[in-house]
Amino acid sequence: MALIKKVRGHEPQIGENTFLAETAVIIGDVKIGSDCSIWYNAVLRGDVNSITIGDRTNIQDGTVIHTTFDMSKHPSQAHIGNDVSIGHNATIHGATIGDKCLIGMGATVLDNAVVPSGCIIAANALVLSGSVLEPDSLYAGIPAKKIKSVTPEQRQEIIERTARDYRLYASWFMEEQDKQ
Repeated sequence: MALIKKVRGHEPQIGENTFLAETAVIIGDVKIGSDCSIWYNAVLRGDVNSITIGDRTNIQDGTVIHTTFDMSKHPSQAHIGNDVSIGHNATIHGATIGDKCLIGMGATVLDNAVVPSGCIIAANALVLSGSVLEPDSLYAGIPAKKIKSVTPEQRQEIIERTARDYRLYASWFMEEQDKQ
């Protein structure tokens, strides 16, 4: 069973039909929507500020989501939209990720950055603090720069398919949990 911990009076809220891997860690002011999946060794640490995750979003293995303290000079919250895939070992630190985005494996998105709907952040890219990206765009590099626009076909084949596939994968694990 995932580690779910209340901190500073905030208890995580988990939406219906959401898969939590046994080694996932969800702490504090965290709200997760319905039909999501939080995978192995993912850490969602809402101890110093809030984290919200929309519906049908997957947070893959080893991902860390954190924020900056709400009493600091530059606080940040993490807001992740609907139908988002956050790849293995990514770090989201107090950033806003719009609907239907894919954040690649090992990518880092820093405080108060805004990744609008339809974006793909390439593997190992670094989105700097305070960056405001263009919607429906592919970003790569360190620091991340726009490479090209994402076509409707790419959005459907890459972003939407990945989110849909992860709902399927989660169903396999939930079936096994139901049997136990």
